[in-house]
Amino acid sequence: MPATLLLGQTLGFKASPFDRPVDEAVEFNPSGAVLIQDGMIRAVGDRAQLQASNPDAANTDYGDGLIMAGFVDAHAHYPQTAMIASWGKRLIDWLNSYTFPEEQRFDDPAYAAKIATRYFDLTAQNGTTTIASYCTIHPESVTAFFTEAQKRGQRVVAGKTCMDRNAPEGLRDTAQSAYDDSKALLSKWHGLDRLSYAITPRFSPTSTPEQLDAMGALWAEHPDCLMQTHLSEQTDEIAWVKKLFPDARDYLDTYERFGLLGRGGIYGHAIHLEPREKDRLRDVDAALIHCPTSNTFIGSGLFDMSGLMSDGHRIGLATDTGGGSSFSMLRTMAAAYEIGQLRGTALHPAQLLWLATQGSARALGMDEKIGNLATGHEADIVVLNLNSTEAISQRNARAADIWESVFPTIMMGDDRAVQDVWIGGRQI
Repeated sequence: MPATLLLGQTLGFKASPFDRPVDEAVEFNPSGAVLIQDGMIRAVGDRAQLQASNPDAANTDYGDGLIMAGFVDAHAHYPQTAMIASWGKRLIDWLNSYTFPEEQRFDDPAYAAKIATRYFDLTAQNGTTTIASYCTIHPESVTAFFTEAQKRGQRVVAGKTCMDRNAPEGLRDTAQSAYDDSKALLSKWHGLDRLSYAITPRFSPTSTPEQLDAMGALWAEHPDCLMQTHLSEQTDEIAWVKKLFPDARDYLDTYERFGLLGRGGIYGHAIHLEPREKDRLRDVDAALIHCPTSNTFIGSGLFDMSGLMSDGHRIGLATDTGGGSSFSMLRTMAAAYEIGQLRGTALHPAQLLWLATQGSARALGMDEKIGNLATGHEADIVVLNLNSTEAISQRNARAADIWESVFPTIMMGDDRAVQDVWIGGRQI
């Protein structure tokens, strides 16, 4: 395919700004360019130099637009699209009142396809180019999600949610059917184009020991797959887990004893962790996913970003829609900043952008492919308009550097700030 040069301000990462000073971790060029061809980033550099060395490339000039990697949402529930922002419940009541009734509709392939299309439209409008999503127990929901993602050439992760207890009859499978369905779906979709399968027990309260054991066996058979679940989201949830698993050392042990702890494990929320849990998660290099808008919306608690990062954990960022109240990773970054402030740590804009791109890609084990504006990465790109509203523009006018320029968009931006999106080298 013909080469294309994207012109504007460019921002990528040489290292994590949690590990290195910001000026050493970030590569920013106020007069930059990105060369893309055949779905890949072929070069990132100075505008004049890349234009001179690629005279036949088509130019797309974004002016002062900020060109960076597309956002990576490391934990979401696409079947909850239609019931996002449902009022006033704690986690368990919220699941029973809103989530489970909606998820029962996904045995209908037409409805699943309709919501999948809507979900990918909404996330693209907000600059998100990769998502790790839970589906429902219905294979039809997985097929709808992967079919739509494949049509768009999008890199995604998803899996059939497995539940064989503490859920309505229409949302329960069995240990055997969960294994069989998951294996069949995995065999069909995993590694096809840009699609990856994740073994997906919802959380230990909705799976019997027999089902958790079956999921652990499946993961052992397919260790190249990811495994996603929930961990220590709310205190009443943890108390419920203790009643259901009286012999377990802690919440994490309800996964560990069944082979559901390891590298490639993605654990959503992870707010109320015990010291042993933190040590084991770090030892196996599992990923913890911070879901700030969800944690505040449902009243779960305040994630310890500073402490867990300092201890060496692998951490990603996510909307957790529809428990999260926004499809926007900009709003998610803003909420992460606010939670950091409540815990006494002001996250730097570079750290927030890293979490929403390279950090989340690293949590999914995909940081060599996506999540960075770097040569050899797949061309998933978002262009941010740093003057998208009057309020943002008047603050940006006073900015002394790129961080003062981008921070108002992080804190106040929405889909209007998303000037353009490229997925797999295709402008969408």
